[in-house]
Amino acid sequence: MKTSPTRDKGSAKGLLVKQLTPLCQLQDLGRFGYKAFGVTHCGAIDPYSMRVANLLVGNLQGTACLEFTLAGGEFLITAKSMRIAFVGDFPLSVNGEPKNNFCSVSLEYGDKLTIGAAIGGIRGYLAVQGGFIAKQELGSYSTHLRSSLGGFDFALNPGSTLPVSNDFAVKAKEYYFRASLRRKDRDIIRVIAGPQEDHFSEHGIDRFYSEWFSISTNSDRMGYRLENNIIEHAGDGNIISDPTVAGSVQIPASGNPVVLMTDCPTTGGYPKIATIASIDLGLLAQKGPATQFKFQAITVAQAQCLVREQEAFFSSFNLKLDCY
Repeated sequence: MKTSPTRDKGSAKGLLVKQLTPLCQLQDLGRFGYKAFGVTHCGAIDPYSMRVANLLVGNLQGTACLEFTLAGGEFLITAKSMRIAFVGDFPLSVNGEPKNNFCSVSLEYGDKLTIGAAIGGIRGYLAVQGGFIAKQELGSYSTHLRSSLGGFDFALNPGSTLPVSNDFAVKAKEYYFRASLRRKDRDIIRVIAGPQEDHFSEHGIDRFYSEWFSISTNSDRMGYRLENNIIEHAGDGNIISDPTVAGSVQIPASGNPVVLMTDCPTTGGYPKIATIASIDLGLLAQKGPATQFKFQAITVAQAQCLVREQEAFFSSFNLKLDCY
């Protein structure tokens, strides 16, 4: 059953927030070219899922989406009509009627969109045809809370309206992405040897690649702290600060690894035993606290091949869609 928005139909057009997880942020593919100035890359922590959501509604792959972590929210549609797609392992419903993920869904004025709590992977992405209206800073709409960059210019609280570029969606067929073609979860995360691998003992390196690690509850978009196994240094566990990237696996003096994620700083002073292959960083981002996994070594050439395969997949994405 539809609910009439509390605001006048001619006012703000988009998604009127009724309930929302505080971890919801607007993210695109991130900021490029500013690391020399200490500005983090930021962007979607699982870009694969964001790109799929955008393609399902006909957006460019890098269009800014709402990123949800652990839980979703409840919205009222204040645009005349809207087409959305949600990619993530969260229950989705419109006016109380369950809807499938990995599908485009058309909504009308007064519809209630509900995204429940995560039941598998902890990240989900909501794409809106045409994208949201937000502030672009340093070439990106991505939200970086610590530096107050990007995103919307207001707090995402109940009563806020998240404005959309298109307040009317043309009637069209809906598309869905077949389950057989979707990325599969794995408990193996592939890595490339890090620039300071020689700072670790042979025992420490063997342990890094043979043991299971668990994700600490003290983890966020800046970094995932890992538990259960101590990695032994060959020295004191310090280096002169040098560049870092999302995916760098630092080992502080404590021996507990820290995987730097998309909001990571641009430099760091702990030796890096490995770097997660970019294609697997989104898989790690989907894993929640206490989830266990292992690392597997691959070469730079193998990692590059995996990226080329993924880009070929996205280039032919429309051929993999079905309509209904």
